[in-house]
Amino acid sequence: MKRAVSTSVILAGIAACFVACHTEPGAAWKPVAGRIMTRWAGRVIPERALPEHPRPQMVRPDWANLNGLWAYAIVERGSQRPEKWDGKILVPFAVESALSGVGRPVGADKELWYRRELTVPRRWRGRRVLLHFGAVDWDCTVWVNGRQVGTHKGGFDPFSFDITDALAAQGRQELVLRVHDATDEANSAIARGKQVVRPRSIFYTAVTGIWQTVWLEPVAETYLERLRITPDLDRGTFAFEPVLGGRGDGVVLDISVSRNGKPEASASGPAAGAVIVEIPRPEPWSPDNPALYDVRAVLKRGGHVLDAVTSYAGMRKISLGRDEAGTPRLFLNNRPLFQFGPLDQGWWPDGLYTAPTDEALRYDLEVIKDLGMNMLRKHVKVEPQRLYAWCDRMGLLVWQDMPSALYDRSATSVEELGPIDAQWEAEWRAIMDALHSHPSIVMWVPFNEGWGQFDTERITAWTKAYDPSRLVNNASGWTDKGVGDVLDIHSYPGPAMPPLEERRAAVLGEFGGLGLPITGHLWQSEGNWGYRNLDDIRTYEERYTELIKSLSPLVDKGLAAAVYTQTTDVEIEVNGFMTYDRAVIKLDPARFGPLHRQYLPLGDAPRKAGQAGR
Repeated sequence: MKRAVSTSVILAGIAACFVACHTEPGAAWKPVAGRIMTRWAGRVIPERALPEHPRPQMVRPDWANLNGLWAYAIVERGSQRPEKWDGKILVPFAVESALSGVGRPVGADKELWYRRELTVPRRWRGRRVLLHFGAVDWDCTVWVNGRQVGTHKGGFDPFSFDITDALAAQGRQELVLRVHDATDEANSAIARGKQVVRPRSIFYTAVTGIWQTVWLEPVAETYLERLRITPDLDRGTFAFEPVLGGRGDGVVLDISVSRNGKPEASASGPAAGAVIVEIPRPEPWSPDNPALYDVRAVLKRGGHVLDAVTSYAGMRKISLGRDEAGTPRLFLNNRPLFQFGPLDQGWWPDGLYTAPTDEALRYDLEVIKDLGMNMLRKHVKVEPQRLYAWCDRMGLLVWQDMPSALYDRSATSVEELGPIDAQWEAEWRAIMDALHSHPSIVMWVPFNEGWGQFDTERITAWTKAYDPSRLVNNASGWTDKGVGDVLDIHSYPGPAMPPLEERRAAVLGEFGGLGLPITGHLWQSEGNWGYRNLDDIRTYEERYTELIKSLSPLVDKGLAAAVYTQTTDVEIEVNGFMTYDRAVIKLDPARFGPLHRQYLPLGDAPRKAGQAGR
């Protein structure tokens, strides 16, 4: 299988130090036995667990990775800090996962505690020190040297605390974390996606605690907390909107943009607003040509440099438009493009929510590309930012779901619903903020199949107003409210299409689901299922081919996108293009990549000349 993507740019700056764990000599770790594993599990080393920079769109050269062996304890909820720890856990793998070395459930009646010691590099003295968490599921409190430095609720958005004032002047520092995660117990209303305490059917093993990289970073008193990048293809500009930490008075933002090592454009302006950079001859980003620009952002006050980060940007436009027949279509860069790819759950047999290595994370995307597809729907889960960076580099469009809050709203009081809904909206906004600058993300999907769905019209309008640069799918499957940019139905095995409308494009948000169990590569040997179970590879290939051929006429009639279920098998589901352990690709890319391209208009060149998108 070809590997066309170079890692040289995206992996720049990953060789940061790992802060010493100060664990006792001989501390043992090994994956939990008895589960299938991916081939990358054998490459996991506690001293170098996921060493890559976790935030490729805002990189400073100085940072320290805190992944590795931490002490852990599972105690009754409401207990004081443990005096005795249960053992070691490999961060950032969730405690229920095999790669954590623990493999134990937690549940709503207990709490998970973490502890580790670290040393802050001497060269950081005089700067603020930020403690970053990629994601912690779900409710956590953090202490440094016994001082509480912050709390956070939400299992999918990154967050940070300034821990400078809690640090000792020198020597070892103590970091302690407490986590509670009710998952689906007691009508829990938290956004959890497909996690359940008792896995079954389309729902999978719960994930508790740290599941993305933890890291330290030194910054100035005034620094870039976030850099929001928005392309405008029609004007040929990028808007760079900074969010500052610290004092913002008199601060200027300098932006330099280059491509293939050659300067393209630059601009400066007050950091209180967006800096607009005009690109002389913009090269559009697309699946066929994922062109990216390198970016350097520098904060200054009175000519003195306060902070500097490197980033990248893609010049692309996603919109609705009409083809020559007047049918609404999805347009990319002012041309109609049929979007086709898998429902992507993002689960791993060894790491659950967390891929064992960055190579593993990238592999799924490479298979999707090799199968000739141009998109994926990230299903009720938010990934580490490195996955979206790989989509940016490789040219994969992403529909991003909000992780669902599956609970019985009718059994919840009006008084309770206010805070519950506010928490959901706060998490959705934080996710959109964290992912805004990735050109690969072209559609937001706040709700899936009525799972915890509420105030759809208001949420859709707010999402569209908050990010006008992307399309919004008000509800994928079942519970359409007549708003947003697309009418989305689900049909198994399908395919099918919704009725054509005047103002929204017709899309097939889920279909297929052909199941093929492969002996030796199963989460469990009995009880596996797909939406249509097949017994042999030949029948599976024939049935899949029929699905694609029957999809083609629907595209001619006006279907604008289709999402096949799914990238991989997951736990007892066996309807993936690949087995859960990624050892077997059920459809040969050399055969089925050309099949997709033959029957579906997946490239930059449209099937029919279209009008400009609106």
